[in-house]
Amino acid sequence: MRSNIMVSAILLAAGRGRRLNSYVCKPLVKVGARPLVFYSLRTLNAHPAIAEIVVVVNRANRKAIADIVSKHSFGKVKALVLGGLRRQDSVYNGLRAVEGKSKLVLIHDSARPFVDPRSVTKVIREAGIYGAAILAVKPRATIKSSCPDNTVAQTFDRDKLWEIQTPQVFKKEIILEAFKKYSREPVTDDASLVERLGKRVKIVEGSYKNIKITTNEDLLWAKNIKQA
Repeated sequence: MRSNIMVSAILLAAGRGRRLNSYVCKPLVKVGARPLVFYSLRTLNAHPAIAEIVVVVNRANRKAIADIVSKHSFGKVKALVLGGLRRQDSVYNGLRAVEGKSKLVLIHDSARPFVDPRSVTKVIREAGIYGAAILAVKPRATIKSSCPDNTVAQTFDRDKLWEIQTPQVFKKEIILEAFKKYSREPVTDDASLVERLGKRVKIVEGSYKNIKITTNEDLLWAKNIKQA
């Protein structure tokens, strides 16, 4: 996929990974022979639609990630910027560093190392059409909500539900407006802010392999994928 539209990628790599009980920051935890952040950097750097990458880091891992970028010649990395207290603070710091000519901004969690190029291509294409697009997969399990006493309140129709992933891609002016208006509100993904603007967000079917590494069980699963 080659495009005349400039796409800037923001890669979030400022996480501490406390639930992994690791002595190193989560982006530097090894999966196979490489640190977690390496895999997303490699995929984004090689994608023909992406013109630049801004990596959001923390003070503890900044030098190590800079060394990874240099060692593997990830030439699209434009800047390493420090993250904030919350996820949306980190994203906003990344947004302020993207190139002024960028039309689309792709936001991805480095904790999802197995995103594939085809999914990246699809979500970029749909964002160019709709202004906002996100990767997602259908939930495999039945989802219920509960009452305060932990009895079942409602069972949801899985056909209408999606488990949301990253990358999420937006027209730059849309995501900037969303952050300026709603970034103080608690959200778990960037698309939630765009939804509050009243904008449509296109759902693009992704891959079940694009898991987020959060727990030690996730890390073990990821290592098994690399060995397969």
